[in-house]
Amino acid sequence: MTYTILAYETPDDFGARDDGTRRDAYWGAYTKALQDAGVMVGGAGLQPPAVATTVRQRDGHRQVQDGPYAEAREQLGGYYVIDVPDLDRALEWAARCPAAARGPSRSGPTWRCERRASGGRAGGESLVWQAPRLPRGPRP
Repeated sequence: MTYTILAYETPDDFGARDDGTRRDAYWGAYTKALQDAGVMVGGAGLQPPAVATTVRQRDGHRQVQDGPYAEAREQLGGYYVIDVPDLDRALEWAARCPAAARGPSRSGPTWRCERRASGGRAGGESLVWQAPRLPRGPRP
């Protein structure tokens, strides 16, 4: 099952990305561990919050704000998509995420979006969202 790990980072964490002496130790080792274990599906890092743009829809009008949407100690820094057997394994990887040492690292099952042939249209395709199959009952 695929899970997404969201990494929330502090301003210093964002700075580590641009610092050649800290970059590989910060994200490189974790990314390599995911790849070596054969669980990494994908991922991406976000640029620092200062270059972000936030969009809201209020009363039918678009509101655009430069920068992060809230003043917070941590901002979303990026994500990894991993393929592991269960939530416990996903949480183990989330705990190893470098961002988890200084802020939250969130992990949850990933919905998939797939292209499928449309039944009624010749050659047509549609996008279908597929929910993850979650185990039933309480976690041990």
